Amino acid sequence: MEVFLDTCGRRRVKFLLLLYLFVVKAAAACSKPKGMENTVLTDKSLLMNEFPEGSEVHWECAHGYVRDGGSGSMTCVDDNWTEPDLICKKNDCGPPKPQPNMNFNMSAGTLFGASIKVTCDKGFRVVGSSYKQCYATGWSGRAKCEIVTCGKPFEVTNGRHSWDSQDAPKYGETISYICNEGYTLIGKESIMCSETGQYDSWAPVCGGGRGILTAEGKASTASVASMTSSPFQDKHDGAIDTSEDVGNVPVIVSVISVVLVVGILVLFLHKFLLKRKGSYDTREDLKPELLQFQNL
Repeated sequence: MEVFLDTCGRRRVKFLLLLYLFVVKAAAACSKPKGMENTVLTDKSLLMNEFPEGSEVHWECAHGYVRDGGSGSMTCVDDNWTEPDLICKKNDCGPPKPQPNMNFNMSAGTLFGASIKVTCDKGFRVVGSSYKQCYATGWSGRAKCEIVTCGKPFEVTNGRHSWDSQDAPKYGETISYICNEGYTLIGKESIMCSETGQYDSWAPVCGGGRGILTAEGKASTASVASMTSSPFQDKHDGAIDTSEDVGNVPVIVSVISVVLVVGILVLFLHKFLLKRKGSYDTREDLKPELLQFQNL
């Protein structure tokens, strides 16, 4: 009887021990793994809600970073995760693809998140984005360099220019001007389309000819006319026009005649008055009679 009780007791203790180990074993688990710098759990690992003993999760590099070493796996052992070995570094976009007449300021570097400025050679302008940024997939922003153009050349009166294309003049191209026969070119003979999209100077002027004089030409003509013309003549287009002055000649002659007649009359009257005055004051007209009387 005692042997039977002893055997039953041992069995009961063994059963309880096994039950305890089973419960403890079932209860052993790891907590949800925490992310590391520049790494994230894979989509499969993110779907896991429980992490019992022996569970394994996997890490991958975060957006904009690439694997530089390690497997990226961790295992739950004795309620703890093994040390992760994944190493990630920033994605390097490298220098942008070269394009004609385009330059890049890469002082900020070429790693993920960096931004560079786009510039063009002289005479070209940026079309599109003036900046590029390094993303996980490469450089963002599209741009190209187009040559600068100017507006249509200026037209000139009594002259013409050499531009006969339907396209607008481009940077560095020149337009020459020539005047019609009988007209003189005043200004530069040619103008050039500059890097600003404007011409480097104003179009010239075709001066001279009939009815066309520049301000300088008019001043010169007026100066010459004032020095060489007489009161009775004036120059117009190189010829002497006296029609107006000839019509005024009779009037001028009449005025001069009147002045002369009046002058003569005044002169005679003056002499007459002087003579009368001399006879009254000095008795000079009686001197011969007095002399004759004394001689007697």
